Amino acid sequence: MNDHLLQKRARDAEDEPSSSGQRRLWVKSRSNAWWEEVSSPDYPDEEFRKSFRMGRATFDLICQELEPAVTKKDTMLRLAIPVPQRVAVCLWRLATGEALREVSRRFGLGISTCHKIILEVCTAIRAVLMPKYLHWPDPARAAAIQRDFEASSGIPGVGGAIYTTHIPIIAPKVSVAAYFNKRHTERKQKTTYSITLQGVVDNKGVFTDICVGWPGSMTDEQVLHKSALFHRANLVSTWIVGSSAFPLAEWLLVPYAHQNLTWTQHAFNEKVDEVQEVAREAFTRLKARWTCLRKRTEMKLLDLPVVLGACCVLHNICEIRNEGIAADLRFDLFDDLSVPENPVTSAEAVLARDQIAHKLLHHNLAGTNFQ
Repeated sequence: MNDHLLQKRARDAEDEPSSSGQRRLWVKSRSNAWWEEVSSPDYPDEEFRKSFRMGRATFDLICQELEPAVTKKDTMLRLAIPVPQRVAVCLWRLATGEALREVSRRFGLGISTCHKIILEVCTAIRAVLMPKYLHWPDPARAAAIQRDFEASSGIPGVGGAIYTTHIPIIAPKVSVAAYFNKRHTERKQKTTYSITLQGVVDNKGVFTDICVGWPGSMTDEQVLHKSALFHRANLVSTWIVGSSAFPLAEWLLVPYAHQNLTWTQHAFNEKVDEVQEVAREAFTRLKARWTCLRKRTEMKLLDLPVVLGACCVLHNICEIRNEGIAADLRFDLFDDLSVPENPVTSAEAVLARDQIAHKLLHHNLAGTNFQ
């Protein structure tokens, strides 16, 4: 075997086997010239940000923190792919949602190699970075969040806003009916399958809790009941504000949804919507930044929770480090709301909501456009 073929075989040892079960000895010529250009210190930071949704300093921070988990050793056949290139492959895929063949072409790596790298880096993000960047706030942080929400909305004791979005998927081979999204299908007049992503955000739009991967046929209320958040609700000492798709509970504050609302109730709903807007805006930035969340992907269903979790962690890092969103990435987020089967779960919560509504109006904090 000549040296050229040996080098090619070594570089693409992770590529798919042929139908005979043996590795191919020829591959399509690939170039990593683009990555070499982008990784150069002279490459403009603004162009770097367009490619990876973050500046070079944030990218370098992520590489540094992930290095122990994603570093590979050199072998006799090839040099290991460097950590920055591994992280870049993953971020490019999440940011663009491009097919693996496009990732392969851009980075000069085999398709299966790119697929493996993406899953490895996402797994490392979840294992290494999630405990640091995505967690329920400690008492001091919780108090600061409540102060900020009260200052902006007038509602006391708000520790977060909850929202549920849908991530489109290709029709799965098993349990296909469970993932059929009836509401999106009817609205778009196109058969849609999805999985859900429920998240709680703080006053800055940073995720403090997520629940990923339940089938798209489930309502927001059903997803909530499956989440770890719901099962530790007795430990939630603040209000979490949700939309009318969620039930009113002793820890979950939602708008009045019945007919013929009073002035006070309309005014209260407007303030609740202001808090909800923080969550909607956070999910808008999440999906704008990581375009893969808006495209049907060829990833396996079992791999998606890891990828979605990684996107949420990366969102938090970008938000904490004030990485903005380019105007051309903005889009209108819309998720169909469903009516809860049991819209009120607590008489105490009904009383508490009424008291908050009356105090808002009494203290002139519930200015309203209702006429």
